Amino acid sequence: MRTIWLILNLIVWTIIFGGGGLILSIFEWRGKILGQCAKMWSKLILWAAGIKYSVYGYENIDIKQNYLFAGNHESAFDIPLSFAGIKHHLVSISKIELKWIPIFGWAMQAARHIFVDRKNHKKALKSLEAAAESIKNNPRSILLFPEGTRSKDGKIHQFKKGGLLLGIKAQIPIVPMALLGTGAVALKGEWKLKSQQIELHIGKPIETKGMVYEDRNELTKKVYQEVVKLKSNLDHIS
Repeated sequence: MRTIWLILNLIVWTIIFGGGGLILSIFEWRGKILGQCAKMWSKLILWAAGIKYSVYGYENIDIKQNYLFAGNHESAFDIPLSFAGIKHHLVSISKIELKWIPIFGWAMQAARHIFVDRKNHKKALKSLEAAAESIKNNPRSILLFPEGTRSKDGKIHQFKKGGLLLGIKAQIPIVPMALLGTGAVALKGEWKLKSQQIELHIGKPIETKGMVYEDRNELTKKVYQEVVKLKSNLDHIS
């Protein structure tokens, strides 16, 4: 029953916040109104699922600075947890298939989210180039799950360097994050939900100033190690 309740809430709140945000975005091109809508949408989705969340480590970052937030990925609930817990104006790096979903995808476009064609390497690189220029003209923080897909076993798998390359191109710091407990809320491929406490832990920023394309492997390795270390030190939620 909780799953059906959540799906109904997801549809209703997506229409309300997505549709309303689209109308309001006519008067505000930077996407900040839709950014606030995404935060409220995320909090309501967590509430509807009966999930309580906590955020730790915000003192590690500057609220006035934009970042690329990179974390582990275990469940669809990683997204609302991140948008609800991160106070910055936040957009995501998403697969291009989401771009044309009615209302949801349109709202993401209006909010200036970044879409990448994962199946086409050249197009993906061009998207990142355009995104880096866009971030300079319209500063905002980016959400990224560098594993590329959700982990089925709870382990953090190797990070893909494509999305993290945006940190180098835009010359913005990368913040490692550990998301805890989301994998137990909704297992991939299952419909059953488990209400429990989930947590978002924010680490210390990794600077990218002065880095170039050739540094991408080293940067990816460093971000991966920091996320693994952060989660292993705090992984106490079953």
